[in-house]
Amino acid sequence: MTALTPTRRAFLCLAGSTLVTACAGTPKDGDGGAVSKFGFTPIEGYDLLLDNDFLLPPVPPQYLEWPNRRQLVFYEGSEPAETIVIDPHAKFLYYILGDGTAWRYPIAVGRAGLALKSTTTIRVKKEWPGWTPTKNMVRKQPEVYGPFAKGVPGGLASPLGARALYLYRGNRDSYFRIHGTNDMSSIGNSGSAGCIRLFNHDIIDLYDRVSVPTTVLIRSAEDSLRLVGPEFSPRGRELPPVIVSPETIYGATDAPLDGQINDPDGVLTQLN
Repeated sequence: MTALTPTRRAFLCLAGSTLVTACAGTPKDGDGGAVSKFGFTPIEGYDLLLDNDFLLPPVPPQYLEWPNRRQLVFYEGSEPAETIVIDPHAKFLYYILGDGTAWRYPIAVGRAGLALKSTTTIRVKKEWPGWTPTKNMVRKQPEVYGPFAKGVPGGLASPLGARALYLYRGNRDSYFRIHGTNDMSSIGNSGSAGCIRLFNHDIIDLYDRVSVPTTVLIRSAEDSLRLVGPEFSPRGRELPPVIVSPETIYGATDAPLDGQINDPDGVLTQLN
């Protein structure tokens, strides 16, 4: 993809204003209702979202500063339509449309995600998936993962967020995931843990576009710099590890659907 000029930027900003998904509704809170509840004006596509009986808060504007939002971009790569390209250096995920454009999503790349270098295939996709740390994760960091060894059920507290796309090598699970997150501040950065994370609003949008199987390619550092340019590659900072108590995680599953289920600053920091 060539460098983004002001003309391209204007196109991208206009193209980024879309409905999140046909099957997920946005509750109407009345004029100013969301402002009084959350303290800011929600941005279209990232506002209050009711999905499968779970109420997602809007994404605060400070996490959506350009280029940290879903956008339709000019794409000049050679990948075929319906391919996903992950740029872990510029912190972008591209879903190729095949007409010279692609949907670009900002991502966070966890330590595990940095090890994702080979081509994989999405063979499973799940809505509001549960999560269980691997035995190796529990063994290496028992203070972090031990309390969750029996798993976290799907829902607001799950580290996989609203959706997960499961990556396979051949017919074998790679244990890499593309998934949602409640840790909104991590998007555009490198996390201390995790695979490939998106805003929950964005993973819902991507999920509905992706079919099974879908090929996932990883962009090299050299190609990232060449296609995105030094303004964005590399991008972001490495975040310090955060330990969240089991009470915080499990407590969220019982929270009422009153718009206060998640802290807008992402208290439910992802572990995976």
